[in-house]
Amino acid sequence: MNMIDRYKNVRQRTEMICEPLQTEDYVVQPVIDVSPPKWHLGHTTWFFETFILMPHAHAYEVYDPDYNYVFNSYYETVGKRVIRTDRGNLSRPTVHDIYRYRAYVDEAMFSLLSMEINQEIRDLVILGCNHEEQHQELLYTDIKYILGHNPLFPAYDVHYHPPISEKEDSATFIGIDEGIYEIGFQGDGFCFDNELGRHKVYLNSFEICSDLVSNAEYLGFIEDGGYQDFRYWHAEGWDWVKANNIKAPLYWHLVDDEWYHYTYHGLETLHFNEPVRHVSYFEAYAYASWKGFRLPTEFEWEVAASQFTWGKNWEWTESAYLPYPGFARAPGAIGEYNGKFMVNQKVLRGASEVTSPGHSRISYRNFFQTNLRWQFTGIRLAK
Repeated sequence: MNMIDRYKNVRQRTEMICEPLQTEDYVVQPVIDVSPPKWHLGHTTWFFETFILMPHAHAYEVYDPDYNYVFNSYYETVGKRVIRTDRGNLSRPTVHDIYRYRAYVDEAMFSLLSMEINQEIRDLVILGCNHEEQHQELLYTDIKYILGHNPLFPAYDVHYHPPISEKEDSATFIGIDEGIYEIGFQGDGFCFDNELGRHKVYLNSFEICSDLVSNAEYLGFIEDGGYQDFRYWHAEGWDWVKANNIKAPLYWHLVDDEWYHYTYHGLETLHFNEPVRHVSYFEAYAYASWKGFRLPTEFEWEVAASQFTWGKNWEWTESAYLPYPGFARAPGAIGEYNGKFMVNQKVLRGASEVTSPGHSRISYRNFFQTNLRWQFTGIRLAK
């Protein structure tokens, strides 16, 4: 696929995700971690304008000087920005304005990509496309949070078809021998900087489950009083449960003694054979402790991943998000992409049903804080 087609496909898919939305859906920000859909549309566009068009496109004129302040996410190098909690207060620019902005930047990008470009620009375009694919997944999960916290539980799209994700009937534990294994990205394709620094690790022998924990299995933890028993929780996790009155995964609702969960189709009875999702690291750890098992490390997961099916949910690991040996930040604003977040977070491995096509790989390192659960996060056990 040539660079123009790659760029065009990514940009069109983002707008396709937003097609089922009403205008009012674009502007809501229920919590700090969830950004309004229109902000994602603007921010991904700002990325191409700021890091590619402004420095590399001759005579390019910035669409609106205020947009750097509005759509800069966390790049200190680029200047001041609207704080994250205020993204939902941006009634202006309007949704219509932002779609016009996207069209303006797309036209300039098509013009640039129609010419001979150097390797630096090519690499930035590829990074920008992968960056927008990350935001496509965030769009899906943020939209689910927005609509899933609407008291009417409206459907996002009645035509949405999730991949088949029922639990395997023959789930077993896979044994992995002790030894020295190589970890990290290898190959000629794209990866993020936090995957680089392929290195050797020693692993003791271990076993890892061939499938994810299901809703039915997790319900057993709830019914056995798992959310009322401090013995299964880290101290910080137990404080989180009590402070937030947590009793079940996100989007679960007990109505007239029957469990429901919010899906992209609206509120539905709980699908017992599907993998449990939208759980925090605290909950994943507590469930594993209740079962008498543990979570795998990210290195165990990567070594074993070729022997089981993955991609239904992002999977919590027992690994802190840290740099690989030899990790170095790129110069300038691009160097702020991953390295500055390598503290107080846990690594997730795999992918989810809303990960963009072609965006997942075994070496991919996702990461979130231990209390977050609006992403499609699930549990795989190890021992």
